[in-house]
Amino acid sequence: MTPGPAASDAQDTPHYAAPVPGRDFIQNPGPTNIPDAVLEAFRRPPVDWADPRLADLVEGLWADLPGLFDTADDVVVYTAVGHGAWEGTFANVAAPGDRLLVATSGLFALAWARMGRDLGYEIETTPVDLRRPPSPDAIGEILARDLADNPPPRRIRAVLVAHTETSTGTRADLGAIRRAIDAAGHDALFVVDAIASLGTDPLSMTDDGIDVVLAASQKGLMMPPGLSLCGLSERAIERSHEVATPRAYWSWPSRLDRSALYLRFGGTPPEQHLYALRAALDLIAGEGGLDAVHRRHRRFAGAVHAAVTGWASDGPWEINAVDPASRSAAVTCIRTGDLDADALIRTSRDRLGVSLGSGMLELAGRAFRFAHMGDLNEPMLLGALGGVEVAMTALGFPHGDGLGPAVAHLGASVGP
Repeated sequence: MTPGPAASDAQDTPHYAAPVPGRDFIQNPGPTNIPDAVLEAFRRPPVDWADPRLADLVEGLWADLPGLFDTADDVVVYTAVGHGAWEGTFANVAAPGDRLLVATSGLFALAWARMGRDLGYEIETTPVDLRRPPSPDAIGEILARDLADNPPPRRIRAVLVAHTETSTGTRADLGAIRRAIDAAGHDALFVVDAIASLGTDPLSMTDDGIDVVLAASQKGLMMPPGLSLCGLSERAIERSHEVATPRAYWSWPSRLDRSALYLRFGGTPPEQHLYALRAALDLIAGEGGLDAVHRRHRRFAGAVHAAVTGWASDGPWEINAVDPASRSAAVTCIRTGDLDADALIRTSRDRLGVSLGSGMLELAGRAFRFAHMGDLNEPMLLGALGGVEVAMTALGFPHGDGLGPAVAHLGASVGP
């Protein structure tokens, strides 16, 4: 056997070239675990654009996709990551120079606001609190001030909200925000980023009066990155026909033209991603539909929260989202006090095969993020939690028993 490098050659942070035996546990909040049925769908060979089988696939998808959003009047699909849905939405709900309100609660909402400024929009933001979701009262106050200061049409053309802020693990109360918009008497469109929440936490375009819902393939839909979706209301579609924004690939009116199949995709249909999307939707239906999927995600979030409570009995561990009602079912951000969160992340990944998300903004090096979304069952979840606990022990980080409380939580909810 060829000896490895001498110990003196090792770096402070070694890179383990050899993979950890067994399967990786992907608890990073996207991309998430991909089920075998979805992976196999990518192996299907392409067909000609004119092949009736492709047309049937697309029509079947478009019949099912509005229901994901409960319920969209129409859906646009981009061959793009979630940032593409961000940019496409900007281009279709307002013209450069228009004013938009972005409710900010973490890194991704701030990045969404920065993109808007880069594209030439005037962006107003709410105050940032990394431990809480956006305040409906703050949104309502800004809209009421806009109503008082500006004659119709109001300057603020849309309110943009991240349902789950992936960097902090907080979840916005969409119903309360809708009520705040209505109480202000404002006509701004209500736009929701559900990239991390679609398929993990319930939302309803109908009940919450949402005009645009943005989503992406690599989280609750259990696919690789590469597709983003926009669920649209009739109001949003009408706005897209009115705005003077120059656009081509991102144009909703062009993509809503049903005269040719390729128009829905702005060019070549992403056939393998469409096969995979069909497989993912079939898996959701086979589990019992979105209600069953939402219950599973909430149960798994509860198990992670129980584990953190157990760790905190003898250590500094703390869930970042202070209000249990505002905690996401997709991802939990866990504060580590004075302990080195990045060391825990490296050890979990490089030595144990458990991938975690890092802390962001002020939480960099002081928190890690544990995702519990997508293709996941109880043994996978417990294995990942156990791996994190092993890493804590290996690093000498103080902690109580987290695995026991997680097991108890899941055992109480599984039933015979």
